[in-house]
Amino acid sequence: MMEIPVYLFTGFLEGGKTSFIVETMKDPNFNDGKRKYLIITCEEGEVEYYPDELGANVSFASFDEEQAITPDRLNAMQKRAGADIVVVEYNGMWTLDRFYNSLPQNWMVYQEIFACDSTTAQVYNANMRQLMVDKLTSCEMVVFNRVSESTDKMALHKIVRGISRKANICYEDTNGEIEFDQIEDPLPYDINADVIEIKDDDFAYFYRDMSEDVAKYIGKTISLKGIVALDKSLPAGNFAIGRHIMTCCADDIAYRGVVAKGMGQLKLKTRDWVIVEGKLNEEFSKLYGGKGPVLTVNKIIRADKPTQEVATFY
Repeated sequence: MMEIPVYLFTGFLEGGKTSFIVETMKDPNFNDGKRKYLIITCEEGEVEYYPDELGANVSFASFDEEQAITPDRLNAMQKRAGADIVVVEYNGMWTLDRFYNSLPQNWMVYQEIFACDSTTAQVYNANMRQLMVDKLTSCEMVVFNRVSESTDKMALHKIVRGISRKANICYEDTNGEIEFDQIEDPLPYDINADVIEIKDDDFAYFYRDMSEDVAKYIGKTISLKGIVALDKSLPAGNFAIGRHIMTCCADDIAYRGVVAKGMGQLKLKTRDWVIVEGKLNEEFSKLYGGKGPVLTVNKIIRADKPTQEVATFY
């Protein structure tokens, strides 16, 4: 069965998706005029498609309702168009789970791009953060358009990096000039310190960075405040130490932590708050079902709850 490449463009209404797709389709490096393309739209914006400008090898289809997206309908659209490549302009108010769970077996998303109006990005992030997280979590490229000299690029950068560390970021001005993001992302703590002190406000960043690149923490001494979680699968004297982390909203709050060895003289119970200091190594633990980060505790004391109990990225 032939694999069908899919290029997925996400973003909110009037965010520049259609213009981006039109520019892409007019690029001979993408549209060679020989292969057949299907553009699937999921909303109507201010900018329209003009089929005559894109070529006879480009067909169109659309969805008016999120629930209408099914593998059978997608497959039928592609076969009707005889398309070799599918381009999707997705509705920003729809969750991506619907689309990814409806992909026909031979469809493969080659690239996911999020296009966003730089003048409204912070408003969407403040008022519709769950949808912003939904779009930024899996995208490979973020394009902030309508950028001017007064645009706060650092604020836009932080929106993306609070959700995704892997996505490339670029800024497009009103003349179509592109500037790639060069802002560095220093960690909010000194990873080369004798003792890496994780402040209450920095736990979410620490946990994400440690999960993505545990190797750079191996052998390091770390101090952090967290909630104790006891588990029957752990040996006596072992426990989990962590925090509840919220990425976008209350619905996605989840406890995240690491295994710790050594309670000292304390008799701990689940939900106790403690400050621990210890050396991190990678060891087998039944809690992980394999190897994972394990903190060998050399200091532990009881602690008060932080002002903000749930750790966040903002």
